Amino acid sequence: MPAADDSPSSARPSLPDVVDRATWQAARDALLVREKEHTRAGDALAAARRDLPMLEVDAAAEVVGPDGPVPFLDLFEGREELLVYQHMWWDGAPHQGQCEGCTVTAWHLHDASYLHARGVSFAILTTGVWDEVAPYLEFMGYTQPWYSVRGLDEPIGGEMGHLACFVRDGDRAFLTYSTTGRGNEIAEPSLLLLDLTPFGRGEAWQEMPTGRVADDPACWYWRTDEEGNATWGPTGRPVPQWTRPGATAVTTLGRHGTHC
Repeated sequence: MPAADDSPSSARPSLPDVVDRATWQAARDALLVREKEHTRAGDALAAARRDLPMLEVDAAAEVVGPDGPVPFLDLFEGREELLVYQHMWWDGAPHQGQCEGCTVTAWHLHDASYLHARGVSFAILTTGVWDEVAPYLEFMGYTQPWYSVRGLDEPIGGEMGHLACFVRDGDRAFLTYSTTGRGNEIAEPSLLLLDLTPFGRGEAWQEMPTGRVADDPACWYWRTDEEGNATWGPTGRPVPQWTRPGATAVTTLGRHGTHC
C-alpha cells in the first residue's frame, strides 16, 4: 500500500490546500487588506444612510399588542429612535407554517438591551391578527414587543419582511430607512458566521473554489425535520421551533405556497 502523502500541500480535494504557517499567514494578511477595504466601504454606506431624508408617518395610527390598541408612537417607549422588523404572516396557519425567513430574523433579535442603551427601542410588527399572533409568541418564547399592524398602510403596515428605522420629534414620527431581502442579513449573524467557513452556506449562488461544491437552493436549511435534516416538506418546521417544548413532527404547513 502506498504511503500517505504528508506533504503540506496534500489535502482532500474538497478542502483547502494544506500549507505551512508562514504561507497561511501571508494569504490571511492579503485577505485582511480586502476585508478592511470592505469595512471602510461599509462605514461610508452607513454615513450615506444617516444622511437620507425622512418620511413622516401617522404617529397616531393604532397597532394592536397584548394590552389592546395603542398608537404607533407608543412603540418608541419614550426613546428617540425605533427599529422594527416587519414579520410576514400566514393567516390561519399553525406555528410550523409561519414564515421561515422571518423566523430567521426574529429568532436572532431576542434581546434589544444594547439598542436600548443607545436610546433605540425595538419592536416586531406583523399583519397577523393578534388572536393568532399571541399563542405563536408564547410557543416561540419570544419576549420582544410584538404588534399587529393589520389593515395599516405602508410603511407601518403593508408589505412585510423589512427592517425599518424611525425617529420621533415630539409627537411626530418619521421613517428614515428600510431594507429587505439580503439587507436583512445584518440582523442574522448566523448567516454571516457561515460566510467565514470554508463551505459557506452551501448555496448554489455562492462562488466556490475548484473542487468544492455548493449546489443547494437558497434558504434550504431554514426548515428541518425532527432529525435535523433540511426539508421544505410538510413534516418540517422552521429550525428554531425544534427547541420549543412539545414540538413534534407535523404533517401540514397549513398554508398555500412558500416564500423565503
